[in-house]
Amino acid sequence: MLDWTDRHCRYFLRLISEHAVLYTEMITTGAILYGDTDYHLQMDAFEHPVALQLGGSDPADLARACVLASQYDYAEINLNCGCPSDRVQNGMFGAVMMKNAQQTADCIAAMRDAVDLPITVKHRIGVDDFDSYDFLCEFVSKVAASGCQTFLVHARKAWLKGLSPKQNREIPELNYDRVYQLKRDFPELEIIINGGVTTLEQSQAHLQQIDGVMIGREAYTNPYLLASVDQQFYGSNEAIKSREKIAEQFLQYVDNELCKGTKLQAMTRHILGLFHGMPGARQYRRHISENAYKPDATIDVLTTALAKTTGL
Repeated sequence: MLDWTDRHCRYFLRLISEHAVLYTEMITTGAILYGDTDYHLQMDAFEHPVALQLGGSDPADLARACVLASQYDYAEINLNCGCPSDRVQNGMFGAVMMKNAQQTADCIAAMRDAVDLPITVKHRIGVDDFDSYDFLCEFVSKVAASGCQTFLVHARKAWLKGLSPKQNREIPELNYDRVYQLKRDFPELEIIINGGVTTLEQSQAHLQQIDGVMIGREAYTNPYLLASVDQQFYGSNEAIKSREKIAEQFLQYVDNELCKGTKLQAMTRHILGLFHGMPGARQYRRHISENAYKPDATIDVLTTALAKTTGL
């Protein structure tokens, strides 16, 4: 979710689900250590619980980044070993790290030594021609030996050459059974499945086999999918919020952020899918897309767009 799940997106998603664990976009160690640390790590307390997703391959740098991140009250720090993009490969992290399980294990060990936070790994079921089940088991076994107890497994392998990141989310075949088998062979580990999940019914089915489900792109393009997550999975007795209520609450957030100098488009780009499949959704999206980017855009852009579908 690189460049997607920033703090504005997470605030919006938290309005929909109080309990789902939210993940940051992948942030590189270089950005944290040598860039604007606060810009990359800041979040509103309302967003909790949030897991920080790091990109990096140097144990010392990852440890230093974890120490800085520990000052921001993250619930978990996750090492990304699944992203196949060219710029990630050039930095020798992401999915390419699956080819060197020992290096990944060394990174996890350094991160665990640096902070008293859960350290988890997100990875694929394979990479390039290294896609046998034995390869996957060896990777998980070595990384688990370093102390990692939670593995978020995208049930597709990654092709590092020849496919774009978008194609890597669609072309390699999903193999859920391989993730299920991983849980059977490593029952002591927490195994969370990712990839191709588009409904809560699918999530319920996966949970018969493994410990958790991560929903990525579908939760972004159709965020109201999460509206009943608290009731179905966390035992909440609270009423499910309407789209209109979520929009009304987000308006308050937008108003506050505009006063701080945040650009309207930085926030509204994350809410285009709120009325997915509803009457007026196309006009709502079009009005935001055509007006929120303008330098003088105000909250009126959003209220006008909402009026096309909600009557706010």
